[in-house]
Amino acid sequence: MSRYLFAGGGTAGHVNPLLAVADRLREREPDAEILVLGTAEGLEARLVPMRGYELVTIPRLPFPRRPNAAALRFPGAFRGAVRAVEQIIRDRGVDVVMGVGGYAAAPAYIAARRTRTPIAVHEANARPGLANRLAALFTQHVGTTFSNTRLPHARLVGMPLRREIEQLDRRGSRAEGLAEFGLDADRPVLLVTGGSSGARRINETINRSAATIVGAGWQVVHVVGGKSEIADSTLDGYRVLRYCDRMDLAYAASDFVVSRAGAGMVCELTAVGLPSVMVPYPVGNGEQRHNARDVVAAGGAVVVDDADFAPEWVTRELLGILQDRALVADMAVRSGSVGHRDGADRMTDLVVDAGHDRRGAQQQSRSTEP
Repeated sequence: MSRYLFAGGGTAGHVNPLLAVADRLREREPDAEILVLGTAEGLEARLVPMRGYELVTIPRLPFPRRPNAAALRFPGAFRGAVRAVEQIIRDRGVDVVMGVGGYAAAPAYIAARRTRTPIAVHEANARPGLANRLAALFTQHVGTTFSNTRLPHARLVGMPLRREIEQLDRRGSRAEGLAEFGLDADRPVLLVTGGSSGARRINETINRSAATIVGAGWQVVHVVGGKSEIADSTLDGYRVLRYCDRMDLAYAASDFVVSRAGAGMVCELTAVGLPSVMVPYPVGNGEQRHNARDVVAAGGAVVVDDADFAPEWVTRELLGILQDRALVADMAVRSGSVGHRDGADRMTDLVVDAGHDRRGAQQQSRSTEP
């Protein structure tokens, strides 16, 4: 029986691919023991136990960005976290450590290195994080989501996706999707989402533009997120949702999407072949614009700056796209041309290969013993 330690989390962009690989690994090796390392504050604290996996936590240790008291405490706290993970690896007999980035990943990578445990890495974003840049120096088993990601030993595997997205037949599930959201089968559907927390600029602009979009013959399903102050709407053809637990059916019902350009969203839209306008998150290192590069280059999406995404832009640009049904259909084909539906299988192959390397080394060591 093999034992795996999956490390990382914090956001859905880390947790969802981690769980997709864990699920696929459990399908292949039903007797495998899969342990997930994360923090008590991250999304993994809720999602991992819900999925039936054991979660062990270490303190959340953001890398210090400026000299202060937290920076002084960081080295000792980080060493303590590494020692704790080393103990887990030894006590549980871990064969492979798989990391996806996030606060828990860096201590896990260092602990794996110190215990000579094989490492597999998945990088979700076009611009890799610090932890995964470090880990890529320790292993040849590095999977990336995008072709423009620069990491040593990188192999393009795509994004590990949930089964319901991998296997989605949009045309075959469209009637079910329309019924799920109470939509009219005779009018096209625009799906708008900024993620589970929402996106203020997208939410405000679409809310103010809803009557214009509906007046152009479209219906809108607007997932505003749990933190949004946008109220439910009485406008016919404009559905406001806090959350959407059936994104697969939302995709099946939709003809076009407005969203952020997080790695998970970009990969899901290209996997199912949905055209989009993407509004990259304006804070951070610009990774969302890089995430969208391949699908934009293929002609399957349009990128607009957050500051420019206003009702005037919707009237001038978005409506022009939506009213050209031939263009929308062409963008859908182009979006699907860059998508990958087998990311979970490809990444699982890397994890299994890392385990084979360990077993091969152990057998070689035994064969050379006197």
